Amino acid sequence: LVRLYADEGISGTKIKNRKEFLRMMADAEHGLFDMVVVKDISRFARNTVDTLSFTRKLKEAGVGVIFTIDHIDTRQSDGELRLAIMASLAQEESRKTSERVKWGQQRRMEQGVVFGRELLGYQVKNGVLFVNSEEVPVIKAIFHKYTNEGKGTHVIARELTEEGLKPKRISLWSATVILRILRNEKYVGDLCQKKTFTPDYLTHKKKYNRGEEEKIYIKDHHEAIID
Repeated sequence: LVRLYADEGISGTKIKNRKEFLRMMADAEHGLFDMVVVKDISRFARNTVDTLSFTRKLKEAGVGVIFTIDHIDTRQSDGELRLAIMASLAQEESRKTSERVKWGQQRRMEQGVVFGRELLGYQVKNGVLFVNSEEVPVIKAIFHKYTNEGKGTHVIARELTEEGLKPKRISLWSATVILRILRNEKYVGDLCQKKTFTPDYLTHKKKYNRGEEEKIYIKDHHEAIID
């Protein structure tokens, strides 16, 4: 036994994030071992293309792969055929899991559970938004400068910097940061979710939701900071 390669808690659909998997491939190319033993195909990869591609690369390096539960040995003549079939099933199971997770999140969003990170003026605990009283004056100052004094985002950013109003989570005031705050519905007590979505369960890359999926908007969801 040369080494145990384990990427704990990382999705099998994204090879590039699996440091131990990539280390295994590099070690195989350097001839450190001649056999990889895997519990089942879903532990190797949940992407059919990746499964076939990487087992072929291993085979080219003189390394066989045995999937113990699936009883597949890539060194055998029918190994790749059986592997392709089982890999497709593993990928389909991954797709179904993704759909179940998205469905569950949708229901929880409709119930008002908050998904996402904390933002200036609010803290998120167990899916609930709480006002951060220390940051409230900064938020009110931004909206006052914009609505009452008619100042632009660049001017507001400069004045906040000059006044030293910079909470820990803000590294640098900019027009973009100010605009993002002014456009955020949470400050009036409303909640809009699904501003981003994941179109491909294999890549997990998020995209801005520009009408591809229906957003969830709840009015008077939490304590407002401004009217």
